[in-house]
Amino acid sequence: MIENYKPVNEQEEKDRELMLKYIDTFDDVLTRNNEMCHFTASNWIVNKDRTKVIMIYHNIYKSWAWTGGHADGDSDLLHVARKEAEEETGLSNLKLLSDGIYGLQILTVDPHIKRGKFVASHVHLDCCFLFEANEKDLLRIKEDENSGVKWVDITLVNDLTNEEKMKPIYKKLNEKLKTIK
Repeated sequence: MIENYKPVNEQEEKDRELMLKYIDTFDDVLTRNNEMCHFTASNWIVNKDRTKVIMIYHNIYKSWAWTGGHADGDSDLLHVARKEAEEETGLSNLKLLSDGIYGLQILTVDPHIKRGKFVASHVHLDCCFLFEANEKDLLRIKEDENSGVKWVDITLVNDLTNEEKMKPIYKKLNEKLKTIK
């Protein structure tokens, strides 16, 4: 999927090039055993009108963010994305809108404590997928990962997050959304 992905900007072009290099260099990029870089799958979940997006309040990052998680050995990143979206929001009727990967990015992760263990700085090789959900469906918090789940006006996403590095990514995803029917 990454080889066939058509980058939409310079950031995605460079990140795609590096991801392919990491895949060729490391045999463990699908697992957290690779403590330097490993794959994650994220989601941009929008309502039918494309005016709102689902955001969770991420407990580790202390910020409103998209949903997603680690591949943990699963090479089917679409499966990982869907599973994480369902686990983190409670939504189960997700409709895939993108034809494969919707956005591609390498994201830095600062050192932190997770489940009582120190996690060193590393990067996530992230593939994002675009889903549609019914905003009337019941949302549920996944307490060990987030402490909030809500629909957010798409124009206010960057006002809500306090992760500066994510703002250009969210802006890119919203811009790209204008091309999806």
